Amino acid sequence: MEKKNKLSLQLDVSDFLPADESEKQSLVVMRESVSFWRDGVRRFKKNKIAMTSLIVIIFIMFFAFVMPGIYPYSYEQQIRGSENLAPMEYSEKELALIEAGEDVFPHILGTDSLGRDTMVRLMYGSRISLLVGIVASVLVLIIGSLYGTIAGYFGGRVDMIMMRIVDIIYTVPDILIIILLMVTLKYPLQSLAANVPGFAWIDTIGVGLICIFIVFSLLYWVGMARIVRSQILTVKEMEYVTAAKALGSSHPKIIRKHLLPNVMGTLIVTTTLQIPSAMFTESFLSFIGIGVSAPMPSLGSMTALAIDGVYSYPYRLLAPALMISLIIFSFNLLGDGLRDAFDPKLKD
Repeated sequence: MEKKNKLSLQLDVSDFLPADESEKQSLVVMRESVSFWRDGVRRFKKNKIAMTSLIVIIFIMFFAFVMPGIYPYSYEQQIRGSENLAPMEYSEKELALIEAGEDVFPHILGTDSLGRDTMVRLMYGSRISLLVGIVASVLVLIIGSLYGTIAGYFGGRVDMIMMRIVDIIYTVPDILIIILLMVTLKYPLQSLAANVPGFAWIDTIGVGLICIFIVFSLLYWVGMARIVRSQILTVKEMEYVTAAKALGSSHPKIIRKHLLPNVMGTLIVTTTLQIPSAMFTESFLSFIGIGVSAPMPSLGSMTALAIDGVYSYPYRLLAPALMISLIIFSFNLLGDGLRDAFDPKLKD
C-alpha cells in the first residue's frame, strides 16, 4: 500500500466513513442530567468524612433536644446530700434508698457543688449552645448574603457607600455593645415578660441571650457581606451573566439563578464555620457572667463553674470542654464536605 505524503493536501477518504457502534457508544453521555441540589446531595453522600460528621451532629442534637425529656433529673434540681459526687457515685442517702429496694438512677457524670446532675446540665448546655450557633448563623447568612450580593452586583457608588457602612460597623466593639444592650434592655424586657402574657418566654431564654441575638444581627454579618461581595464581583463578569442580561433577565432573577448558586459553596462553608464562632462568643460571655441567665446552663457557664474546682474535680471541666470541641470539629468537617458537594466549580 502506497504511503500518503504527510505534506500532501489530499484528503483521506477513511476519515469520512460512518462511525461504527463502538465509536457511537463512546460519545454517549455517561451521567443523566440532574438538578443542582440533587447532584450536590449525591456528591455529599460519597464523602464518608462529611457523612460521619453529619451523623455525629445528629447524635448531639438528639442528646441535647430529646434526652432531657426522658432523663430522670432536671437541670435546676438540687439534690441535698449529693453535692460534689464523682461520676457513677451515689450519696449516702441514695445508697440507703438502694438498700431499701428503691431504684435510684446513677449520676453518670457526677454532680456539682449544689447537688445538680452534671449530665442533664450538659444536655441543656449543648442545647443552648447549638441554638445560639444555629440561630446566629442563620441571621448572619440572611443579612450578610443579601447585603454583600447587592453591593457586589450593582457596584459603583452603591458598592462604595454600602462597604463604607460595613467598615464603620466593623470597628464597633461587640462586647461593649452587648454590655450596653444588657444594661439598656434588662428592665424593659423583664417588665414586658412580667406584664404581657405572650412574652413570658423572655424569662426562660434570658435577657443576655436575647442581647446576643441582637448583636449578631447588628454586627456579625459584616464578615459574611465582605466574603459574598468579593465572590459576586468575580462571578458577575462571567459570560452566562452577560448572556442573561442580554436576554432581558431581571436583576433579582440573575442574582437568584446565576449568582447565588455559584457562590453557594462559600456561603455554606462560611455559615457552618459561623456556628462554632457564635458558640465561642456565647461561651465566652457566659464564662464572664453576661450570657445565659442562671440557673439555665450553657457550655460556657459550666466551664466557668468548673474552673473553681479544676484540681479537685477535673471531670467537671472535661465534659463541657470535650462537648464544645466535638461540636466545633464536626461542624468544620461538615462545612468542608458541603463545600465540596455544592460548589459548581468542583463538579466531577
